[in-house]
Amino acid sequence: MSQELRRVLYLEDDPSIAEIAVMAMQEFSNLEVLHCDRGQLAVEAFSEFDPEILLFDVMLPGMDGVQTLDAVRKLPGGADVPVIFMTAKAQTHEQQQYMDLGALSVIVKPFDAFMLGDQLKTLWQTRQKIPATTDNTNA
Repeated sequence: MSQELRRVLYLEDDPSIAEIAVMAMQEFSNLEVLHCDRGQLAVEAFSEFDPEILLFDVMLPGMDGVQTLDAVRKLPGGADVPVIFMTAKAQTHEQQQYMDLGALSVIVKPFDAFMLGDQLKTLWQTRQKIPATTDNTNA
């Protein structure tokens, strides 16, 4: 893993939200962002783009964010890429469900576009400091 976050695979079907988020992440945080508006497109783009973090909307037509994450996790290298979900569902139990799926965090919509990239970088740095565990520690 790199020391600084560079590449974000962003899944969002709403074009107005995506435009603002992509622009903010690129312009304010100097991130390389690949935006996909459908889950299947994100799955297909994953290997070639080689993202360091996934930023997935939850509610999407067809393959939703959780289903997309499940498909990405089955790809070579997909199991280790952290995911952050974005959702308008702000109830604590709903957010906890995403955390239980292994999400690094949940960003609630509406979000602060100006701070989005920095928020991702902070979460990335926090994850970098977490020591890796070996599979044999989980019984």
